[in-house]
Amino acid sequence: MKALVVIDYTVDFVTGKLPCGQPAIDIEDRIAELTDSFVRDGDYVVMAVDLHDESDPYHPEQRLFPPHNIRGTEGRELYGKLKGVYEANKNKIYWMDKTRYSAFCGTDLEQQLRARRIDEIHLVGVCTDICVLHTAVDAYNKGFSIVVHQDAVASFSEAGHTWALNHFEHTLGAVLR
Repeated sequence: MKALVVIDYTVDFVTGKLPCGQPAIDIEDRIAELTDSFVRDGDYVVMAVDLHDESDPYHPEQRLFPPHNIRGTEGRELYGKLKGVYEANKNKIYWMDKTRYSAFCGTDLEQQLRARRIDEIHLVGVCTDICVLHTAVDAYNKGFSIVVHQDAVASFSEAGHTWALNHFEHTLGAVLR
């Protein structure tokens, strides 16, 4: 069984307060297409969405990045066509708030996947070398097979993006599609 995990494809990470910019805009159609395809095929789809509270002095990202994906803001909404796919399929997509880079850290993602006997996860979203990477490392350590759709991930840095794709394939044994 397989699942699609869509990571942080929100307004703030595409064009908002902490934007990947054009590389993230360029993957909009592919992310929407993959999400729609997985839903139509009856596969498990997870929206793993970064969540922060304004001025949280205890969150480690507070020192590293400007405020982003703040609870209740437009910046935390899904970006572009993905928002429409989600709205049309809310009852078939699992929305999961996450507060750390990895979609596994502090969430019930592993429990949700194991309950459905899912052993292969497909990763898309942003940022390739931050949240997608940390999710992939945790998936590897938990024994999941990993597929990264390289035409559906993006980052702030082309060098970081390229490094992460190499790491997925050669260190984590992920399949790049």
